[in-house]
Amino acid sequence: MDIALYLLAAALVVGGIAGAILPALPGIPMIFGGIWLAAAVDDYRHLGVGWLVAIGAVGALGVAVDFVSASLGAKKIGASPRALWGAGVGTFVGMFFGLPGLLLGPFAGAVLGELWSGKSILRSAHVGVSTWFGMLVGVIAKAVISFLMIGMAALALLFA
Repeated sequence: MDIALYLLAAALVVGGIAGAILPALPGIPMIFGGIWLAAAVDDYRHLGVGWLVAIGAVGALGVAVDFVSASLGAKKIGASPRALWGAGVGTFVGMFFGLPGLLLGPFAGAVLGELWSGKSILRSAHVGVSTWFGMLVGVIAKAVISFLMIGMAALALLFA
């Protein structure tokens, strides 16, 4: 039974790595779930509560980066507060429409928010593109944080 649970933990971690890049999967929570499952199967001998809390804190930072990255891209170029709200709402709504929604939602929300602020279409499109750039930076940050979590778990396993 332990082998099956370790395989499930490995599948969660591998799926989480894919989810760090593909916005359709909750990558960081999957990685944390896989690490926690492996620790539980091992009766927390190698990965104790302290390590899990530290890995969880890094994971929480990664999830926060994921949610705000699109808005930060828009904010970097001086988007209006309505565009920032639009990017956030677009990200949230886009989650319910799969990959196309996750790619188009923040862009559309930022553009609509900037238009609502009375800005030109060209300026609004610029804000939308900056939102996408923020999302790209967020994906890179999520990937780095994902591998950091895995590295922390490996470090704990090596030196415990």
